[in-house]
Amino acid sequence: MLSQLETYLRMERLPHIWCPGCGNGIVLGSLVRAIHELGLDQDKTVIVSGIGCSSRASGYLDFNTLHTTHGRALAFATGVKLARPELNVFVLTGDGDATAIGGNHFIHAARRNIDLTVVVFNNNIYGMTGGQYSPLTPAGRRATTAPFGTIERNFDIAQLAQAAGATYVARSTTYHSAMLTNLMVAGVRNKGLSVIEAVTACPVQYGRRNKLGGGAEMILWQKEHAVTVKQAEKMSPEELDGKIVIGELHRSEAPEYTAMYEQLIQKAQEK
Repeated sequence: MLSQLETYLRMERLPHIWCPGCGNGIVLGSLVRAIHELGLDQDKTVIVSGIGCSSRASGYLDFNTLHTTHGRALAFATGVKLARPELNVFVLTGDGDATAIGGNHFIHAARRNIDLTVVVFNNNIYGMTGGQYSPLTPAGRRATTAPFGTIERNFDIAQLAQAAGATYVARSTTYHSAMLTNLMVAGVRNKGLSVIEAVTACPVQYGRRNKLGGGAEMILWQKEHAVTVKQAEKMSPEELDGKIVIGELHRSEAPEYTAMYEQLIQKAQEK
């Protein structure tokens, strides 16, 4: 694994800035393993990120990388993929970055079914920017902007992605890191928009305020509250309440956007 790290990471950028107990490094490790398993050419792979704790990951990765503006990672990635459709393009984004300021870009990337692999680091809160609640913060949980608990219902980003048109949707946790790697591999192989939700821990901004313990306790919580898709099929709605369903959640086929765009260009040239 050390040789993989030296191959795929910018070692001079380490140590990273993530807090002790943060799960983002585990998600990053799963991504590196997936890229290694797929044998992707580093010079033909692009990592795009927005702003936030998760989005700092692009700076540690030794690929063609773009650290873009808040909520706009998918817009930049769409431009890259349209200009160079042969490239492998990953988008690393957080729960706030993807579904709040970037929410409109998220649903339209899914609607277009453009061939991007989107990894959503879901730590249920804005970590770097001050601990505000995000659209994925569960109702009742505390944040700096919800000191008595948020009253808003949270998105299920997997359901949102599927409803908007993504052709591959999956979820795992940092406890289930091997599964997370496998889901990323499958997402890259899907020719269309793939969304992989990575449930990760933020012990400083989220765990501390909600009395969930440190990093070890929060990753144990993931283990105890996660159920596989097959297990979920046998459970009632009451039994599933408060559980995290992990695994491949949706797979379908639809025309891929850049391929359709190339066909459109050919039609225009023929005229």
